[in-house]
Order: sequence, then structure tokens, then C-alpha cells
Amino acid sequence: MKSEFILAFNEICESRGLHKEEVFEALENALVSAYRRDNNVSSMQNITVEIDHRTGEPTIYAEKEVVEDDVIDGRTEVRLEVAQKEHPDAQPGDLVMVDSTTVGFGRIAAQTAKQVLLQRVREAEREQLYEEFSDREGELVNGTVQSVSGQNLTIGLGRTEALLPKSQQVQGERYRTHDKIRVYVLEVRRTNRGPQIFVSRNHRNLLRRLLELEVPEIYNGQVDIKSIAREAGQRSKVAVQALQPGVDPVGACVGMRGVRIQSIVRELNDEKIDVIEWDADHKVFIAKALSPARVSHVFLDDNPDEGKTAVVIVPDDQLSLAIGREGQNARLAAKLTGWRIDIKSLTEAARDSLNNLDHPAADPAVVKNEEFLEKVRFILEKKEANRPITSEDYYILDRLISGVEGRIIAESMAAREGLRIRRAEARKAVPNVAWSLDLEELDLPGRIHNLLLDNRVETVGAVLMVLNMGDDVFLGFKGLGEKALETVKEAVANLEILHEETAVEAEEAIAELAEGAVEAEMEAEAEAEELAVEAEAVEETAVAETEAEIEAEAVAEEAEAEPVDIIDDLSKPLVSKEPKKETKKKKAKVVVVEEPVPEPVVPETPKRKHKGRQLIFDEEAGEVVVKRKRKRGSSEWEEFDLDEF
Repeated sequence: MKSEFILAFNEICESRGLHKEEVFEALENALVSAYRRDNNVSSMQNITVEIDHRTGEPTIYAEKEVVEDDVIDGRTEVRLEVAQKEHPDAQPGDLVMVDSTTVGFGRIAAQTAKQVLLQRVREAEREQLYEEFSDREGELVNGTVQSVSGQNLTIGLGRTEALLPKSQQVQGERYRTHDKIRVYVLEVRRTNRGPQIFVSRNHRNLLRRLLELEVPEIYNGQVDIKSIAREAGQRSKVAVQALQPGVDPVGACVGMRGVRIQSIVRELNDEKIDVIEWDADHKVFIAKALSPARVSHVFLDDNPDEGKTAVVIVPDDQLSLAIGREGQNARLAAKLTGWRIDIKSLTEAARDSLNNLDHPAADPAVVKNEEFLEKVRFILEKKEANRPITSEDYYILDRLISGVEGRIIAESMAAREGLRIRRAEARKAVPNVAWSLDLEELDLPGRIHNLLLDNRVETVGAVLMVLNMGDDVFLGFKGLGEKALETVKEAVANLEILHEETAVEAEEAIAELAEGAVEAEMEAEAEAEELAVEAEAVEETAVAETEAEIEAEAVAEEAEAEPVDIIDDLSKPLVSKEPKKETKKKKAKVVVVEEPVPEPVVPETPKRKHKGRQLIFDEEAGEVVVKRKRKRGSSEWEEFDLDEF
């Protein structure tokens, strides 16, 4: 039967979710504190406690000095006879651990043990809770609204609580006590009073986790969520991509008759959710992100200074739909794609194109076509007069926008790309040491120095890169002219550290080139040796083949010289099995000829010794196929197949 101690011990472990080893350790520390308090033992004295895990009986050991005479202080000394019962090798003056278990503690000692035990159990519980919830950061948890204090909510998560700040709440949601809600674990902090957990209801990853729960294809990895743009409580856009062929990403998220997406909408209190298929082409992706609006053109302008901008042209009747209420649709599309979106109506873009006809990048076929431009002006006049515009008119405006504004944006993109390439090439030509040298090393006049700093030229390396790009780049800086350019060039030429480093780098480059040349030469020699070995092998093979051909011709001549009478004895082979006479083999000489090899000449058949018989050899089949026999009393020959016999 289990003792009351073990039953109480197990109850503590189960109710607080602690390991038994942690609780035993806390109990041992509590007994040590109680023993020190009850016996007034110094903290320098070693005290240990061992608890039997089956019965719960504690044993207290105290470190004491072995003495032969009478014990003066029983707290720190023990007689030799008593010490040798537990430690037979103990000698006077040794320090040994002696069983000092007491029958009971006083009230104060017991209270001390209780406080120490509770303190250690609380610490273990807090650490266990912190480890549990720190691993759940970025996940969904179910909670209960416990209280509303000011603008913050306290969410009960079982054995602990979480805080839902005002900044993480959804505008328009109303929370009442005992409401069941799902929250996103935002952050877990370690404090003296235990873990402090912050949760959120408006984080975009809350929508990501809900999609993973409701859509098995996302959880299994068949569909990937590329990006999410969310304005909590109002509208969200989700871009998804299929990672497995044959899977419809949008259909998987929406579900049959919208069952899956409707479940998420109810969880988010009727928040609108647009699911969009992600596309690697930025133009197509931006056009889809602006759905449900219909887009006519998308022009991309990636400016390193101003950022990435997409100029989107939409029909006039789609302008308000593309922008959305208070710009919400365009704002979400920009967050989803990562591009700043500039939306224009078709007529507005056509007017801008008419104003830019003199731009050099405009299409000459459009600019010089006066009849076409007159049609465009007439269409714009109709629009201003609120007259209806046909689809053919929209097509004409599309052609004008593509030929003017589209060409201008494409030309600017090409110019920036060329500038980027020039900058990269100029940067490669700058020595590495120049980037670590401050601009003060050039000892420039104060005015030029300050103007260079204003243009973000802060090191000698930046100055060299600008000079390598060309004088026009330097002169393009505000406040710098020809005299400043000459002054900077002279200062760079007089910088000795730069010349020394450049010389060292040049020597290293020459050494690398020399090593590369040596390696290339060694590789070429190795390849030449391999080719020579292959040529010798080819030559040996050709000699062997030639000798084999000569031997075969000799055997054929012998066989033709002594033919076999097939009619008289069909059991005998066509070729005689008698041993071959040794013949002198002529050593063939291999000659490589580039001209085509002529066809082999068939040797003439020698005269037969047997009267009235003649064999015909088929060169393609490689065997005797026909036999000719002279008729008796006649000079004519009769032919017949060998298969008839």
C-alpha cells in the first residue's frame, strides 16, 4: 500500500505537470534548509539528503570530523567508533558523511522547508511553462477571455494566461468574458513571475495558420502560400502556388462550393478573403493581385533610388474597382506583390502619352501618324463630353499608350540596366585597399570634400569608381565642375599608398596568370600524350586487322583451289579440316589516306581441276549458293540450288 507521502507527491506532479525528479530535488533542498534551520548549522558545512523513491523515507547526511576523545560539538564532530560503523577506513581528523536524520523538525524549520519547497516547485513550473510556450511561438492556440482590463484582454490558456494588447486586436471585434477565441502566439518573454505570453488576432500569419488547418494541400506541401496581405477585419489577399502538377491552388483553398474558405471567414468575423494564383511574371501577378478589377497594361519601372514601381493602366469603368474603397484594393495588391502600384485610367494615360510625343523613346510609327493621332484626340473629346466610347476606340488608345508610355518606361529600364553594368565594371577595377581609405586621405579642398560627401562619395574607392565610370558621371554631381575634376584626379595620382597596393595586386595578378599558363601547358602536354597513346592503339588495331584480312585471303585461295564435291559427299564440310600449311605472312604497312576507300576487288576464280563441276560464291551472303554442272555430251551448264540436296 502506498504511503500518504507518495500519494501527495504524485498528486503534485500530475496537477502541476512536473517531472518527479524535479519535485524530488525540490524536496531534498527543502529538507536541507530545514535541517540547517533546526540545528543552526553553518552554511559552510556539507549537508545532503537522500529520499527513497518507493517509500518516501528521507535520510540526512552531515559532514563531520572524526575525533577519538569526547565529542564537544555534536553538530560538527563524531566519535571514531561511530564513524567506523559507516566508514571502516575512517581515521581521526577525517571528514566523513554521517547519518544525522532527525525524528522531527520544529515549527520554524518546518515552515522554512514548506517555503523552500513551494518556491522550488513554482520555479520548476514556470520554467516548464516557458519551454512549452516558447516552442509554440508562431502557432495557433485556443483560449478563453477571462477579463477585460482597460484596452487589454487576458486570455486563459489552461495553466497560464496570455495578454492580448489593443494593438493586436481586430478593430470592430467585441470580446466578452468566457468567449472562446483562437489567437496567434506572437512572443513569449521570460520574467521573474513566470513566462509572459503575448498573443494576436490581427497578425497576417493567423490567416496562414488557419489556411493550413482547413486546407490539407497546404499542410501536406502540395500548395505553397507565397505571400499574404491583410487588413484585419476588412479584407485580405493570399497568393498561392501549386508545387505538384495537376493541383489547382485556388480551388484547393476555396473548396467545394466555398466550404473551406467560408469556415475561415466565419472564424475571422466575416473578413473578405481573395485567393490569387501566384505567377513568376511580375506583370501577370500584379494584374491578378488587382482583381476583381480588369487590367489593360502593366509597365514595370525598377528604379534603384525610388524603388520598384508598376504603372497599371485600367479601363475607365474599372478605375474605382481597381483602387478600392479608400485605396484598399491597391494597397493590399502593393503589399502582396512588393511593388509600388500607380493606377491610371485609359484616357488619363492617353493624355499623358500625347504630351510625351516628342520623347526620343516614343515609337515613330505612332508619333508620325497624324491620322492616328487625330482619332485619339477625337476619342478623348468624346470622353470629356461624356459620350459613349466603343471597344474599337479603346483599342486605339491602347495602341497609343503602348507606343509612347510603354516605350519610355522600357527605355528608362534599359538605361538603368546599362548604368548598373557600368558601375559593376568600374567597381571591379578599383583596388581593394581603396575602399578602406577615408576620403580625407586625398587631402582635397574643403568645398570639394563636402560636395563629395553630399553625393555619398565617402571613400577613396568610391572616388575611383566614379572616375572609372567616366567624367560625365563626376560632372553630373551638383556643384562639381571641370576644375574640381582635375583637382580630384591629381589628388588620386599623388596617393602613394594606392600606387603601392595597385602594384602589389598587379604582381599577384601576373603571378596568377603565370600559374594558370603553366597549368594550361601541363594540361596540354597530358592531352597530347593521351592522343599519342590513342593513335598508337589505333595503329596496332589497323595492323592486326590487315594481317587478319591477309590470312583470310590465303585460306580462301586454298579452299577455292581444292573444292569439295557436294553431290558425292554432302556430309563433308565445304572447307577441308586438314591442318593449314605454314605460309609466310607479309607484314602490312599502314598508310593513312584521306581519299575515300575504293571497293574491294573480287579475285578471279581459278580454273577447276574437276571436270564438269563449278561453284558460285555469293559475296554479300558470304557462302556458296549455286552449283553449275555441265551436261553430258554438251557444252552448256545447268544451274541448281544447294538447298535441293
